[in-house]
Amino acid sequence: MSELIGASKAIQAVLNSEIAFFKFISANDSGETGGHQAGILIPKPAVPVIFPGVFPKGTNESYYSEIIWEDGFVTRSRFIYYGQGTRDEYRVTNFGREFDYSARIETGNLFVLIRNSPDYSNFSAFILKDEESMEEFLAAFSLSPVDAGRIIHIKSDKKELNEETEFFKFASTLDKEFPSTFFMSQQSRIIFNKLYNKEFEVRKNPDKRIIEWTDIEYRLFRYIENYLFREQLSKGFSDIDDFIVTANSILNRRKSRAGKSLENQLEAIFIGNSLVFTSQATTERNSRPDFLFPGEEAYKNPRFPKEKLIFLAAKTTCKDRWRQILTEADRIDKKYLFTLQQGISSQQLQAMISENVQLVVPARYHKDYPEPWRKHILSLKEFIDYVKIKNL
Repeated sequence: MSELIGASKAIQAVLNSEIAFFKFISANDSGETGGHQAGILIPKPAVPVIFPGVFPKGTNESYYSEIIWEDGFVTRSRFIYYGQGTRDEYRVTNFGREFDYSARIETGNLFVLIRNSPDYSNFSAFILKDEESMEEFLAAFSLSPVDAGRIIHIKSDKKELNEETEFFKFASTLDKEFPSTFFMSQQSRIIFNKLYNKEFEVRKNPDKRIIEWTDIEYRLFRYIENYLFREQLSKGFSDIDDFIVTANSILNRRKSRAGKSLENQLEAIFIGNSLVFTSQATTERNSRPDFLFPGEEAYKNPRFPKEKLIFLAAKTTCKDRWRQILTEADRIDKKYLFTLQQGISSQQLQAMISENVQLVVPARYHKDYPEPWRKHILSLKEFIDYVKIKNL
């Protein structure tokens, strides 16, 4: 089964489901950490998918149910809460000997779990392995990687009332046209800072801030999407072709803006930390690196010491496409790559290191990577501090 067909089936299954969630397979889930835990961890916000409520500590609770996997393989698996001793976690375990766990549950894959019945008797599961299928799935529901671990809300977002008010104020200023990605990113930060007053964290905790800004921008985007298309949706479509054209336009917009959104938010983080850089500079072969420190002018000056030049690419996910950055700046041997990807396999990490690529990942997500490789991953704060020292 092709990966894009798998993504389409996963999307349709979620649309037809009682409730669903997605996450990236972590090193703990895949067994790369070497821990004693078995099975796939279910994050607390997604517990309603597998249990009617959260259990108090002190007990273990479980039941068995059928899971139909993307290729039709069926397991009778155990949904369990471990609450005794020091443990306080929910997992899906018991997949059977014929289930090739190591081949399916690989670090960095996207896992979708869907409950098909209100009595918890039937589930579907999908594993999406390549970035194209992941992007297809995320775009279908206008999700970003920071939404991982949460229930997928199909019809509406649950927002704070004040946030909804601010979203409406912005949407009502639009002249039936989508704002540019830059303006959308900027406005999301303005709303966030107005509501939550945490501007100082741009310097103190940029790792937390990039997640929060990305999160609110996606919520704002979904609100504006519904706001601008509400009239057309209420009127309906003239024919199936009209519907398909509109749907494709929406999906393409969702996909194209994701990467640019991340670049915009990173740029604001760097400006807030007083870094000197050029975004989308032009280098050899007309390549366009996302960020060059201290900038394009320094890069093109042969007298400027190349050891002071720093390259950073930004990709929301980078499981497969990280090699695209290798030829974007010939003067710089070491490439840094910022990503919101939650977990990558040891094999891929080894390949990155061999090509002199170092990941920059929000500190919150480091635990999702295989433990032996975490020392090779920088947090965003560590990267910013490195740039400051390098360019003194």
